[in-house]
Amino acid sequence: MRIAAYVFALVLTSSAIAQTIGLSVSTLDNPFFVDLRDGAQQMADDLGLELLVTDARDSVSTQINDIEDLVQRGVSVLIVNPTDSDAVVPAVIAANAAGVSVIAVDRGVGAGAEVAYFIASDNVGGGALAAEFICDMLDGNGPVVELEGIPGVSATRERGEGFNTFVTEDCPGLEIVARQTANFNRAEGLSVMENILVAQPDIDAVFAHNDEMALGALQAIEASGRDILVVGFDATDDAVAAVEACRMGATVQQLPALLGSQAVEAANQIIIDGPPAETVNIAVPLQLVTEPDCF
Repeated sequence: MRIAAYVFALVLTSSAIAQTIGLSVSTLDNPFFVDLRDGAQQMADDLGLELLVTDARDSVSTQINDIEDLVQRGVSVLIVNPTDSDAVVPAVIAANAAGVSVIAVDRGVGAGAEVAYFIASDNVGGGALAAEFICDMLDGNGPVVELEGIPGVSATRERGEGFNTFVTEDCPGLEIVARQTANFNRAEGLSVMENILVAQPDIDAVFAHNDEMALGALQAIEASGRDILVVGFDATDDAVAAVEACRMGATVQQLPALLGSQAVEAANQIIIDGPPAETVNIAVPLQLVTEPDCF
């Protein structure tokens, strides 16, 4: 009887492990990723899955340790929102070697690692949306500043690609007079924009790769008393409120909660059917949030 009970306990433990998903988030200091986590948690609750969440605090080394820890804790599927798309490759390869399927969410994982699903917004299209809006607002001409996200992150590359390709091909009258990283951070957006305002006497618009940087830039601009159009990316609550108050021009709306929930749904599919034969790309829709009465 004791042996039977022990075996039964092992079966229950194995079943519980099989239903556990890991989620390694780049940072929970950003409200966008808080929404992503909350969407993932809600879907996990709905599906009866256990979700283990770690916060890398924008540190590559912390995230690598988090991923290793989640694999050692026996997660059957790992969802990764990379701090740096290339730097996490070795950790993802190690997870692959341990038999753990990996899902990339919002940001991709660099070459060399196997990813079962890549779930993200159309960042290239979103960058183009921002450029088109600025082009329309400035009648096709004017000096523009671009605040870039964390170097090496796929969202930074793709949003910049969409923005700059549109400017080059469809609105060459826009001149990028300054381009600098502020690492997706509001405080850095503020300080970087303060320096750019001193260096650049003529600026008509700013495109920031996320709303946190846009809001920091907006604070610097408002303190300077200058009239500059600001466009962000993510449609966080603070940014949407700034758009509605006619302080910000627009923000590209992502659906972070949907990104999180779809990542967990994909993880559940892997648990049920196993990983797909090749990477499945899932694009989550986006749109531009503006306030027409402001213009």
